[in-house]
Amino acid sequence: MSGDPARKEGPVIVFDGICVLCNGWVRFLLKHDREGRYRFAAMQSDAGRALLAGHGLDPDDPASFLLVEGAQAWTDSDAIRRVLTGLGGVWRLAAVIAVVPRVVRDPLYRWVARNRYRWFGTTECRVPTQEEWARFLE
Repeated sequence: MSGDPARKEGPVIVFDGICVLCNGWVRFLLKHDREGRYRFAAMQSDAGRALLAGHGLDPDDPASFLLVEGAQAWTDSDAIRRVLTGLGGVWRLAAVIAVVPRVVRDPLYRWVARNRYRWFGTTECRVPTQEEWARFLE
C-alpha cells in the first residue's frame, strides 16, 4: 500500500481505473467523503485484482462494483447503497435503494456496467493527487 503506512483500515472500493464513469464516481466520493472513510483500489492494480479474485469476481471481466469492509464484501447495487449511506448526512437517504428488489436493481446495474465504455468512454488510469495518495492501494 502506498501513502501513509498507518492508514491500513477502512472500507476499500474497487473501481475500474480506465472507465470515465467509474473515475467520476471516485472523484464524487473523494469530494463528499469528508472523513476520509473510504480507500480505493483500481481493478487494474495488483491490490484490486486480488480483492476481486478473493471475493469470487473475475478480475479479467470486471462487471461488478466491489466494496470490502473487513471480512465482508458487497457488490453491485448493495455496494453502492452502502457506500452512499456511509457518507452520512443527506446521503443516508440512499437507503431507499433497498426498496427496489435486488432482482431488479442488480440487473440494471450490470446493464449499465456492461455498456459503460460505449456510453461514457475510457481514460488513462486515474493518478491520485498528493493529498489523495494515502487513500489509494497499489
